[in-house]
Amino acid sequence: MTGVHPAWLPRDVDDSIVLTRDPDCGLGEEGYTIARAGGVTTVVAAGEPGLMYGAFHALRLREDCPAATHRPAKARRVMQHWDNVFVHPVMGQVERGYSGGSVFWEDGALTADLDRVSDYARLLAATGINLVSVNNVNVHAGEARLLTDRLGEVAALAGRFRQYHIRVLLSVSFASPVTLGGLGTADPCDPAVREWWAAAARRVYAVIPDFGGFVVKADSEGQPGPFAYGRTHADGANALAAALAPFGGDVYWRAFVYNHRQDWRDRSTDRARAAFDHFSPLDGQFADNVILQVKHGPIDFQPREPVSPVLLGMAATRLAVEFQATQEYTGQQRHVCYLPPMWSAVLSAVADRVDAVVTVSNVGEDPYWTGHPLAQANLYAAGRLAWDPALDPIALLDEWIRLTFPDAAAGVLHALMDSSWAVYESYTAPLGVGFMVKPGHHYGPDVDGYEYSPWGTYHFADRDGVGVDRTVATGTGFCGQYPPPWSARYESLETCPDELLLFFHHVPYSHVLHSGTTVIQHIYDIHFAGAAAVTEMRRRWDALPPALVGEGLHARVGELLAEQERSAVEWRDQINTYFFRKSGVPDALGRRIH
Repeated sequence: MTGVHPAWLPRDVDDSIVLTRDPDCGLGEEGYTIARAGGVTTVVAAGEPGLMYGAFHALRLREDCPAATHRPAKARRVMQHWDNVFVHPVMGQVERGYSGGSVFWEDGALTADLDRVSDYARLLAATGINLVSVNNVNVHAGEARLLTDRLGEVAALAGRFRQYHIRVLLSVSFASPVTLGGLGTADPCDPAVREWWAAAARRVYAVIPDFGGFVVKADSEGQPGPFAYGRTHADGANALAAALAPFGGDVYWRAFVYNHRQDWRDRSTDRARAAFDHFSPLDGQFADNVILQVKHGPIDFQPREPVSPVLLGMAATRLAVEFQATQEYTGQQRHVCYLPPMWSAVLSAVADRVDAVVTVSNVGEDPYWTGHPLAQANLYAAGRLAWDPALDPIALLDEWIRLTFPDAAAGVLHALMDSSWAVYESYTAPLGVGFMVKPGHHYGPDVDGYEYSPWGTYHFADRDGVGVDRTVATGTGFCGQYPPPWSARYESLETCPDELLLFFHHVPYSHVLHSGTTVIQHIYDIHFAGAAAVTEMRRRWDALPPALVGEGLHARVGELLAEQERSAVEWRDQINTYFFRKSGVPDALGRRIH
């Protein structure tokens, strides 16, 4: 690219990397070939997006650059922000955000620091992300105006992201025709409503020609939706899709629809069933530019869940799998919890079924971007797995460590992080039971915090046993939502994996796991082991010379590991004491339980 220096071209690209445009290379807009010979790495691509991805890949590999052709497995690789323009009295500025304020919005206005937005765009592009939403899926009154009189602020962000070939998405309220347009209805089958959305789309594309589309949370947790008009979610999604279709935009329609006013006494109602019950009858009814966005598990980003049956059962609908990098239920970026092994396990089952990979961002205005410096690994791997779901998540961890820290620190960092998801799970929710957290903010243990609530997240522990019976034979029938062989595997106690046992079955404390230990003893053992593992993590970090990683970073991680150790001990003692008091069964090893 002699004489050309695009905005995306990294500053440290030198003559050892040669970028060559070949419109006839047959690799699409984003694919590229890369090879190294004679000390020079050559990247060939059809256009700028491919050259950009190839340049970043060359920098990632440096001299270790085997000849290869790279194409993204998914054309849509999305980072979604839950950022509010205004500080919400309950949710703050970033809902479920643990890294400070928004990188986009400050004091109710567009940030003045658009250069930091450009830095963030470069960061995302380097991992492979090509779409980003800039506001919360829970669209409040102020944020709704980003679609109308504040559209210029979205355009300013789009201009910064465009330099890195990232398109912008906007979360919109289904009720916008009423709240913004002054209509008397938001009925998606009303011609005036459909024309309002068409006019809104025309205004957007007039100022943001490469706009990616809308993200919609409807009929969910109080957000308005088509149910209010007796319409289906296909009716609702298709109305917005028709408005975007002339411009090539998509609707990301979230499948997170369930009854959050459930009667806890009603054992027949099961939140896990909700998405499949609502959406599977609509398979094949959605427009071609509707992408049904499905959380990877059937509940809500718990430390351990099965794959959502929606991702396995809607063959005639375009789907996106949604992951959560922001660690709402996995330590809130105060705990080390490297999540890509979880995501990779899901992708191995659904990668060929989904059109997009969506990740909820863990980024904020914090100097380290992600609050916990080590949580940057989740952000990095999210993009890399979206580009290629077959990548080894532990190899990606080592790749991130190598790119971020000196070699002398790599062993300690790998030891802290490679099994950190399993460690977190071990001192929190056992055997897939989930949701034993403090209501509202979701940090720290509260075993019965949601047990008698309307949110539908129960463990049903009593003196005899624990777990939710989701079998077809005797329970809620959720197992039957899976296709074979999944359904049979989960239905049977003999074949259900231990790590998901309490998600699918209510069993006595004396039930013997495949591991050979009883449920109650397993609960005791893993909680003691998990807390001990965090103590060892903290010991390893404290022994690392601060100068090796920087005094400030070493201190930040050290403080967070101290909090993680305190929290792990609290989890251990509360969970073990709770189940000891419920079951009356003592720890076989005689350890102290309060």
